[in-house]
Amino acid sequence: MQFNTYGGTGAALAVGLLNAPDHRAATLSAVLRAHEVTDPDLDDAQAERVSAWTARLHPVFGAPDPDAQIAAVNALLADAATGVQVSTHDGTAPHLHYVSQDLDTAERIKATTAGGLAVAICGAGGSRLGRCGRPGCATVFIDTSRNGRRRFCSVACANRVNVAAHRARAR
Repeated sequence: MQFNTYGGTGAALAVGLLNAPDHRAATLSAVLRAHEVTDPDLDDAQAERVSAWTARLHPVFGAPDPDAQIAAVNALLADAATGVQVSTHDGTAPHLHYVSQDLDTAERIKATTAGGLAVAICGAGGSRLGRCGRPGCATVFIDTSRNGRRRFCSVACANRVNVAAHRARAR
């Protein structure tokens, strides 16, 4: 499964923010840098706004009810999207942006993640936005597997669950 560039970028950024070890400005700025966000350095006030926004992204991942997932994304879009624009920043070919580049970084992050999650749901279905199935693991992921049946964030989590099940059967 492959996402288009814009949707994949926004959805992947949402995953990166949700899986960040903490929400200090330096940590969130590192996540933004890793996802090649323009002007990635956040001050403390921006980090606080991004952290509050990130909390709103959680219900979209691993949601068992597609209607609730769509409602959550629509609420995100209503609060973040500023309108579609054709952009040619940094010498790139014309491409779509769902947010004005004139906004501060925190506001651009909101629109980028909301738009990316909307594109991911429309293009691949909400079941591709998953939450790890290992009890105690809160990691979220985008399922890009061919069959769309990924249940764990990593091989390590899958192995822990499988070893525990094997030991339980052996008793």
